[in-house]
Amino acid sequence: MATSTNRKKKNYIFAGVAGLAAGLYPMIFFYTNNFSLINSWKHFTFFLGLFLVVPTFGFITIQYLSRIAWVEQLKPKLFPFLNSVAFLCFIQICLYAKLQLWLTVGAVLVAGLIAFFLRKYFRKIIAIELLLALVGLFWLFPTIKNQWTYSNEWMLQPDDIEEVVFKKRPNVYYIQPDGYVNIDQMGKGAYQIDNSAYWDFLSENGFTIYSDVRSNYSSTLVSNSATFTMKHHYYNNGFNFSEIANARKVIISDNAVLNSFKKNGYKTHFIAEASYLLTNFPKMGYDACNFDYNDIDMITDGFSKEEDITVPLQKFLQEDPDRSKFFFIEIFKPGHVSSSETKTLGAQKEFELYKENLRLSNERLKKIISMIQESDPNGLILIMADHGGYVGYEHMLEIRDKTLDRERLYSAFSTQLSIKWPNGEAPEIDKHFKSGINTFRILFSYLAENNKYLNHLQDDGSYTIIKNGAPQGIYKVIDGEGNVVFEKH
Repeated sequence: MATSTNRKKKNYIFAGVAGLAAGLYPMIFFYTNNFSLINSWKHFTFFLGLFLVVPTFGFITIQYLSRIAWVEQLKPKLFPFLNSVAFLCFIQICLYAKLQLWLTVGAVLVAGLIAFFLRKYFRKIIAIELLLALVGLFWLFPTIKNQWTYSNEWMLQPDDIEEVVFKKRPNVYYIQPDGYVNIDQMGKGAYQIDNSAYWDFLSENGFTIYSDVRSNYSSTLVSNSATFTMKHHYYNNGFNFSEIANARKVIISDNAVLNSFKKNGYKTHFIAEASYLLTNFPKMGYDACNFDYNDIDMITDGFSKEEDITVPLQKFLQEDPDRSKFFFIEIFKPGHVSSSETKTLGAQKEFELYKENLRLSNERLKKIISMIQESDPNGLILIMADHGGYVGYEHMLEIRDKTLDRERLYSAFSTQLSIKWPNGEAPEIDKHFKSGINTFRILFSYLAENNKYLNHLQDDGSYTIIKNGAPQGIYKVIDGEGNVVFEKH
């Protein structure tokens, strides 16, 4: 009797381990490669259930049902089949954020072959899955350690700018078109694009178009983190090209720019075409947003759905007519060349795609600007891109290669900056506009009518991670005067 009980207990333990092994490595792999997209307790609970609880419960349930004769008869093949198909489908989710028909069919076929021909090695297969999970932990640990040791001291201001009091109180509209290069760069290097119709539209509508303006960093999250904090982070001294620790929290939840507008009584709005900045559900620091977190998928890269932002913009423009407002409006075009070496179309085709997206971006920008001007003729409209379009590159990660080629660097860092000042009166301090990191410090000096904040302008240099052609590190590649340099931080 005791032997029978022990055997049953061992069978249940084995069933649980078989289910656990199917999802443990995929979960670790997913977190290692997508940590900043999913570092919320909501995600952790979801993935714990998806990758571990569901398969473990499923296998234990099958073990319980094995008291039925036909289930017991199927179990030797059913366990390896379900373990394999679950493992392969989980890996597919990790790689593509969804299940694809032919890959799923392939997973089922492979699992079937394992069930029929390799079932006697099932325990070894489980051991391999658990070994993969153990190895995966060594890759995940540095990511978790970086999160645990993260300090926001870099965000501290050198003065009292977060206590700034605005004397001018226009509505402020910050429109950010992804990858939109400066007027100087658009006709140079690999671009050679006639964009005169758009620049003429801006001039005719009272915009001042600033030349030779750059981003300080090379991708959306790292660039915006510096822009909204008005401080350099130097990639948190890490080596992730597109991410820094807590970037979405910094941009969406708590930063010097957002806090300053709120302290001055502004109603703040975040409007975006895609949920890219919201994928890990950061605490919403803006008073209004066009996305409901309940509508954002748990597994997404943030670009699965595109919103027509003119609808919420029109709604928000009409609300609270007697209150000053700040809008952060994110447009994900014209964009940039592929961020993946394996998915690039090649430099020429990526350029053609950029040109088409530039056309779409211009249409959307004109429509949004017209809507704002009609509703608020005296609003301050700031158009500034997050980084350049990388035209001429095969893929964005080539920015990691050491180069002193000016056109190549400016293709990555050049950014459009165009401002419609209230009453068409650009201030003298606009001569300080050189890079994104100081844009709001200069703007706040204008709104506060106090130039003391210009005493702490940050370095206008542009920085990137270098991995090839020089010792790995963070390098300044363009200095504050726009000269190409190569200086390790």
